[in-house]
Amino acid sequence: MNQIGAENQTSITIDDAMSESNELDSCYNCFQHFVANGFSKIDESSFEGDIIKTSFFSSLSRNPRISYRTKIVAIHKNSNTSQCWKIRANSFAVYTKAVADTRGGDANIKYAWYGASKNEICETVMHGFSWRRHSISVSPAKHGLDVDGSGVGHLLLCRVILGKQEVAREDSRDQFHPSSMDFDSAVDDISSPTRYIIWNTHLNCNILPCYILSFEAPLCLSGLTEPKTIKPKTWITFGTLISILSPFLDHSQRASLEEQYTNYLEKKITRPQMIQRARAIAGNQLLSAVVKLYTNKIN
Repeated sequence: MNQIGAENQTSITIDDAMSESNELDSCYNCFQHFVANGFSKIDESSFEGDIIKTSFFSSLSRNPRISYRTKIVAIHKNSNTSQCWKIRANSFAVYTKAVADTRGGDANIKYAWYGASKNEICETVMHGFSWRRHSISVSPAKHGLDVDGSGVGHLLLCRVILGKQEVAREDSRDQFHPSSMDFDSAVDDISSPTRYIIWNTHLNCNILPCYILSFEAPLCLSGLTEPKTIKPKTWITFGTLISILSPFLDHSQRASLEEQYTNYLEKKITRPQMIQRARAIAGNQLLSAVVKLYTNKIN
């Protein structure tokens, strides 16, 4: 089993060669949007990055199969200094004080995950939460992953003002405000909540996006696609790939590819980075053709 895992880390499949560039491009475009709207990428190994990672994976601990096959792609922090975001942050602070004054000094602020598609996350980053919704449901622990078509999902880690909570009624789908002035938000279970419900009337005052966590997970876990029969993959090691590619490359290309492979063996770059750089040096068409021919030959 360990040998298979090691081989997978030093090998490439036809899926890697032909489809991973689309995923990387999709991620890159999405990350550009995050940055353009005031979110800056942070180091996953930093203190705050480590806390966020720990929180995320602990929320998956109930299903080790999901946790094992899920990896973090990037973490972006809200560092927006625009006037619009300053107003939102100020509104959050004002409502925090107002709820605390009303509820005996405690606004009951929590961190919670909000999962959505790439497009919705981008819209939320730019414009805030949609007023067309009756409510927003956020989770103290994420149950179920929302994964887009590229296999990459996004979560907003938000601060939420919960105040005094009530249990959401079964028919609360059409409800858009607390049942009375005695409550500020709702939960599915008072003693052990899995959902915090922020009503439409409080959306952009009681919830403040702080971080975006982007992760890669198996598509069959998303609920957006039906599980498919998994075909066995044929792996080609990077060493074999380089030897096959060499006759088609000039001297500088061969040297560059070998340099990247050395960097990979010394753990200076990751496997996805190695694949991406091999594609950049050899070209998508040549790399895909070589891997496909090798796969067909082996099969």
